[in-house]
Amino acid sequence: MKPINDQRKLYLLAAALLALSVVLCLVWRVWEPPKEASAPSPTASPETTAEATILPDATTSPVSAQGTLEGGVRTTVYYQDNYGYLVPVEKTIAEQTGVAKATLALMVSSPRNDMEAARLGLRTVIPEGTELDLDISKGNARINLTGDVSSLPDAQAEANMVSAIVQTLTEFDSVETVSFLINGRQAAKLPHGTSLSGVFSRGLVNLESASASLPPEDAQTVMLYFPGDSASVIVPVTRMVYGQADVNTAVLELLKGPSAQSPLENALPSGCGLIDATLKDGVVTINFTSDFIKIAEESDGGRMALRALSLTCSQFPGVERVEIQVEGKPYDAGLPTSALPTFVNSADEINENRLLSQSAQLFELE
Repeated sequence: MKPINDQRKLYLLAAALLALSVVLCLVWRVWEPPKEASAPSPTASPETTAEATILPDATTSPVSAQGTLEGGVRTTVYYQDNYGYLVPVEKTIAEQTGVAKATLALMVSSPRNDMEAARLGLRTVIPEGTELDLDISKGNARINLTGDVSSLPDAQAEANMVSAIVQTLTEFDSVETVSFLINGRQAAKLPHGTSLSGVFSRGLVNLESASASLPPEDAQTVMLYFPGDSASVIVPVTRMVYGQADVNTAVLELLKGPSAQSPLENALPSGCGLIDATLKDGVVTINFTSDFIKIAEESDGGRMALRALSLTCSQFPGVERVEIQVEGKPYDAGLPTSALPTFVNSADEINENRLLSQSAQLFELE
């Protein structure tokens, strides 16, 4: 039995070393500085409103705002997770004519695209075999979907496809609205009832169901960020709130966690309370109770939680950095907590984190 155990250990060690080598290559690539930094811009879904919440770089124009990078341009692709939440992911694609159409093409189901999405723990949103024809003129992007779009299984899948397309296209500075054609013709709605009439502009991403006691016309909204079912992905969620939609309200709602029906994870430690959250001269100062220090007990040292917190704060105009206090004293997590994230999710970082997690699991085996 001993030789067999020795062989098993050698196999596990070899697999771990291989995974570690891949991780080191990815880390080396991530450390290389980009040619241009990206800038914030609104995110949205096609829920009929042009007003949008300001978010970090995951919602930035891939061409004019994000700029050309060595080896390609940054662009934002919208996938969905296993529960139907839309998830923005920053990717780098080859510089080419028609970057917007090339970005949408990554969202069409195919063996290659499905594999790339699965590596991120996500899924594509446009049916297999769909061909895309895109014309952008005077701020409107007219997209013609040719193929069996009726193959989508239900209304949620239809709504996710429409929303993901609108959000992706309105990332570009040249696009303000989106209109749809199906097989070259205008269609009022898709087979499961999703409307395609008129033009679509930025709206609300992953809007939670409103409480019966909170009429939509009396509510404002805040964007919250929670870890998804994959520990490496952050999901944006729009929540309707009473009163002022400000930094203090947003942090309070983040502390409440996702809705009871949601599979998303809490971003902040249980039992943690908010003493105060203020915005002054571009700096958000958040003072938590002592339970906040439990964040360091997370497997990643609290990195994802701090990212979710910073993203939640950065939706408000004028925010330049976030400073955290615990019981009135500055908190140092050993991480760059004051720097705002420049995107929600990065394909490179997600893959790197998954490899690190797999390597850690291999090392834990005997």
